[in-house]
Amino acid sequence: MSDRPVIAWLGTGLMGAPMAARLAQHGFAVHAWNRTPAKAEALAAAGVRPEPTAAAAMTPAGIVFTTFSDYPVTESVLTGLPLEGRILVQMATLGVEQSQRLAAQVEAAGGRYLEAPVLGSIPEAKAGTLIIMAGGRDSDFNTVRPLLAILGKEIRLIGPVGQAAALKLALNQLIATLTTAFATTQGFVQKHQVPVDTFMDILRASALYAPTFDKKLPRMLVHDYADPNFPTEHLVKDIDLFLAEAQGLEGKLPAAAAALYRQALQHHRFEDYSCVFETVTGNEP
Repeated sequence: MSDRPVIAWLGTGLMGAPMAARLAQHGFAVHAWNRTPAKAEALAAAGVRPEPTAAAAMTPAGIVFTTFSDYPVTESVLTGLPLEGRILVQMATLGVEQSQRLAAQVEAAGGRYLEAPVLGSIPEAKAGTLIIMAGGRDSDFNTVRPLLAILGKEIRLIGPVGQAAALKLALNQLIATLTTAFATTQGFVQKHQVPVDTFMDILRASALYAPTFDKKLPRMLVHDYADPNFPTEHLVKDIDLFLAEAQGLEGKLPAAAAALYRQALQHHRFEDYSCVFETVTGNEP
């Protein structure tokens, strides 16, 4: 397996950890670093080698993955690192201009940049069934694609840098507004004592149904939003990025959803985003 590329993975949080582990379990040498060292060290059992610094993780690697929470952290970590001759695969949800600025930073340092945000959460990351949207050069995408194929079931090159970021923001906006709409409908049904099972049976049989409804319904029914796959604070960040990038196309619905999620954030910052149910039903001030 000496002909396989050595991988550096920077950022081993909720999504980074299972993705780095999958590559290691498929026989790749993966060197990982995280700002909280214990999170990278926990991956040693999966065959990942934790490193004390980001630079140490990158030293043997030709391909570098990053999965940080936002642009400021990503930009800060990468500043001054040895990027020359390496492909940086940035997998977090960033704004269009943020991703383009990061690409310019990487290329100015002699590296190559591929954005690759994903659709899916922790279960899909563990199973390797993420949907991965890439933006960048064809050649870099083709180089990295065998690795992405281990992480996802559907991998597409969307276009140049910025287009994959835009698509991911559009989809996350839909997550926010769709979940808000479902929470509102669910609250109305419960208020009028319509059996939830009856409501869901009819919904599932209709063109209105989305599988995410069944994923979030159990949390709403028991009002438990702990141990999230996608924390509320991350979705609020993504909605704000969408609104900033939309340039007059955002309309009233995403802005209204953003306001509801910011209200939910006061009580459920690190909990699952389905907590918006508590806000729309008036269970919180």
